[in-house]
Amino acid sequence: MSIPMRTSADTVVRAVPTRRQLLRGAIENGLLRPGPDATYADGDDARWMAVDWPSMTRRVTVLGRELNVVDTGTPTTSSSGTSGGGPPLLFVHGLGGCWQNWLLNIPEFMGAHRVVAPDLPGFGESAPPAEGISISGYGKVLDALCDELGVDGPVVVGNSMGGFVGAELALAFPTRVERLVLISAAGLSIEHYHREPLLTGARVWAFSATWLGARGRAVVARPRLRRVGMQLLVRYPEKLSASLTYELARGTGTPGFVPALKALLSYSFRDRLEGIEVPVLVVWGRNDMLVPRGDAREYVRLIGANARREMFEDTGHLAMLERPSRFNALLTAFIAGERAPESAVEGVSA
Repeated sequence: MSIPMRTSADTVVRAVPTRRQLLRGAIENGLLRPGPDATYADGDDARWMAVDWPSMTRRVTVLGRELNVVDTGTPTTSSSGTSGGGPPLLFVHGLGGCWQNWLLNIPEFMGAHRVVAPDLPGFGESAPPAEGISISGYGKVLDALCDELGVDGPVVVGNSMGGFVGAELALAFPTRVERLVLISAAGLSIEHYHREPLLTGARVWAFSATWLGARGRAVVARPRLRRVGMQLLVRYPEKLSASLTYELARGTGTPGFVPALKALLSYSFRDRLEGIEVPVLVVWGRNDMLVPRGDAREYVRLIGANARREMFEDTGHLAMLERPSRFNALLTAFIAGERAPESAVEGVSA
């Protein structure tokens, strides 16, 4: 059932897509694909593979549990080439993800910013929290992690569930966040979905993901199998390199998947979003098959004048991986405080 709402212009919009809309979206976004252009996954090259990731990966005890964290440390130069760096960046992955979701973004910023990218508790190589998974609990974990690492005023960048958690961090700890970026953020339309069918599907997906992860390289080496395994996430899975897909698959089949989905379904902050006062950049893929693109406009409406929406054409749920050069340019401009960061970025529309 869709829930109609009225905007200030008295135009009816829908917070939750109807079944017909979902079916049409699945056909348009999953089957009717024009083919990737030259800029799709253009940052998926040897650059990220040349980074010494183990030297920047550490175990950090936060609220009594160990987190696996990538921390690039204090930069030596700013984006303009002068000594000192810009604000720290905190990258937060989504449901079923891990810090590797940011492999095409961290190298772009680590020279001028301190970049921190954790595996959320229950995902990647981080232990599940003792008290169970919750969105508010994840917000507390990120706040405590920043304290532990001495990270002040980060620009928080979250994808999917990570966007939900990033927004919760900005609400619960308003002095912690300098700026906020929401990439296909969960948290709005999902609150109206039926709980039990989603959880049943999640358990099946978790089992399948465990099977897929166990066969990692053998599966991702074949473009057609990459498409089968990742079509819901990205627009053109076959365009991602086997190496990158393998790293992404390492985040699947973790114990936090089903509990985190339960947390997503049982928590709402819709009525509190206007309390976010920092600048907010809302980024969405027009062909996102997991979170309706209408949620982008709804986030902007609920947050207010300090939020702006940017739409990536011919892009799915992981805009930062599918269009890394565009996303990195957009994020750079947003960090610098440009009011219309999309104006200089090809393929991005407000």
